[in-house]
Amino acid sequence: MPKKKNPDTILPVPLSRERVLLAALRLADADGLEALSMRNLAQELGVKAMSLYNHIQNKDDLIDGIVDIVVGEIEVPDFKLDWKTAMRRRAISAHEVLLRHPWATMPIVSRINVGPAMLRYVDATLGCLHEAGFSLEMADHIWNAMDSHIYGFTLQELNFPVEAENYSEPQKKGLPLIPAEQYPYMNYLTHEVIERRYDGLHDFEFGLDLILNGLEALL
Repeated sequence: MPKKKNPDTILPVPLSRERVLLAALRLADADGLEALSMRNLAQELGVKAMSLYNHIQNKDDLIDGIVDIVVGEIEVPDFKLDWKTAMRRRAISAHEVLLRHPWATMPIVSRINVGPAMLRYVDATLGCLHEAGFSLEMADHIWNAMDSHIYGFTLQELNFPVEAENYSEPQKKGLPLIPAEQYPYMNYLTHEVIERRYDGLHDFEFGLDLILNGLEALL
């Protein structure tokens, strides 16, 4: 006679590609891509490492998959908005998403990414610009210029040794190395930071608006 199932028994969640990728994303967010191994991922999921290969081809496939999840979090341009607003929101969203996933910028800029979220993101970007009046060739130039600002600024922000809110402390220590008679402009700006009249916290949006205002003149 077959045994009756205990209604309180918690059945294991079946392994799937989505579950594998979400676990990999958690590991990457916590400890970076360096910590993302099949062994660590299997431990996170409570399975044997070989079972992962039923859902992913290899580590490259794994990285491509989690990159596409991250890109899927970025706001795509809304054609209902004017192009400057849509592209500004896109850039700010991308910057914020990449700060939440500090490991993600490098694989985005150094790999060929053709996941569905990336393709949707790029196509909407090109489409928004083209519908605004730019040729597709010019839209491609604009996309590259804006993404260079997004990725470059994000990498600098992630790797800079001091948080922007704490700029004043190292500036105080470095002030004796910047005498006003020798470096008048740097000395002045350093005093502004020390006195907390300037902190550079809005530099990303300042640079972004320079790009967008310059592009508007091309229409």
